[in-house]
Amino acid sequence: MGNLVLIGVLCFGFVNYVIEGYPVEDLVLNLPGQPKVSFRQFSGYIDIDLQNGRSLFYYFVEADAHPHNKPLSLWLNGGPGCSSIGGGAFTELGPFFPTGDGRGLRRNKMSWNKASNLLFVESPAGVGWSYSNKTSDYTTGDAKTAEDMHIFLLNWYEKFPEFKSRELFLTGESYAGHYIPQLAEVLLDHNARSTGFKFNIKGVAIGNPLLKLDRDAPATYEFFWSHGMISDEVGLRIMNDCEFDDYTFASPHNVTDSCNEAMSEANNIVGEYVNNYDVILDVCYPSIVQQELLLKKVVTKLSVGVDVCMTLERAFYFNLAEVQKALHANRTNLNYRWSMCSGVLDYSDTDGNIDILPILKKIVNNGIPVWVFSGDQDSVVPLLGSRTLVRELAHDMKLKITVPYGAWFHKGQVGGWATEYGNLVTFATVRGAAHMVPYAQPSRALHLFSSFVNGRRLPTKTHIPME
Repeated sequence: MGNLVLIGVLCFGFVNYVIEGYPVEDLVLNLPGQPKVSFRQFSGYIDIDLQNGRSLFYYFVEADAHPHNKPLSLWLNGGPGCSSIGGGAFTELGPFFPTGDGRGLRRNKMSWNKASNLLFVESPAGVGWSYSNKTSDYTTGDAKTAEDMHIFLLNWYEKFPEFKSRELFLTGESYAGHYIPQLAEVLLDHNARSTGFKFNIKGVAIGNPLLKLDRDAPATYEFFWSHGMISDEVGLRIMNDCEFDDYTFASPHNVTDSCNEAMSEANNIVGEYVNNYDVILDVCYPSIVQQELLLKKVVTKLSVGVDVCMTLERAFYFNLAEVQKALHANRTNLNYRWSMCSGVLDYSDTDGNIDILPILKKIVNNGIPVWVFSGDQDSVVPLLGSRTLVRELAHDMKLKITVPYGAWFHKGQVGGWATEYGNLVTFATVRGAAHMVPYAQPSRALHLFSSFVNGRRLPTKTHIPME
């Protein structure tokens, strides 16, 4: 593997080597308040456009064990315009979570780096610490985002050449239902044109994804109704008066007055004291938490085992100067604080209307497995819409059912329900999970992800007898 450079014995408490082909300048020696770990982390910038000064910030964490034998998985959060590092890496599936005082980190025992090397990117420019020196770059949309991620990956591989031939899995959630399939399409087009390097794409997995707005939008109100969150009268009015075929992000009220009134009434009934992204979780009260963080109090509030104030603790941690220095972040001293979702991005308000099913069809036709998974307590992009769309995709492609819809198991309990079409398309729910599946059900989410990257079906039987 070439020359070895000894580094960081005192930082990690163990002898660690940087192998040639890894960027020493991006090595994260130790994050403030970080527990000791045996794997390496890297973070920094990948330049996308030197002329405009456009760069994307990344965080890469090796697999917890045997990283050289594990695949590479890219994770993108949605929004559009929300941080994959703040979301995926430090709230959901990365190796660390913020502590309750917002000044340190604790281990995530169910991190997905148990199954894969993980790469998180703040995309597009204008999200998190990713930036451009040309403010017009902050006016963007799906196509530009996918192309910039294509350039990012090509340049990232130059920093990490060992991964050029490694299996690549493309994953994400929410609006990444647009990001990930469109990126996969761009990479497949690259492969078709290239006589040299080709991306070794082995799978696509997207959680609670926006796929087709005219089906995902009514699913929200079906979810409210089926979960007792709105009355029969309001639910029936929405189903009878609303024609969602005309529903778009740009003109969401391009529907009848009676439909608008019914949806407005439904939203008022649900109210502000329920987390729409996970209807069984308690809510966090920002004004109280922010004051406690400043007073250095531990503010962790738990709801069925989940820290519902983690997002505020994470934002506090990422805005500490010593944290940004350790991550090699904010190299241009941005004139705004790090936030989970961008306040400078002007993202297309029409791209959300794109039908993603034809792109998924292209991916599957290239022999690449596609998994769509849904936390069943999410009312924002509920399983009711995603399940229907996956079935419609399979029907359009004439894929036969290869695994009938039924329960899958984890640790002797039902992990959710799943079905498979044509050995390539899987739909799975995760029982008790949120819009951010790994956040609410970390153990079940890790089981699902491990099955995905290892080419295994979810287990449909448990070995624990009921008697």
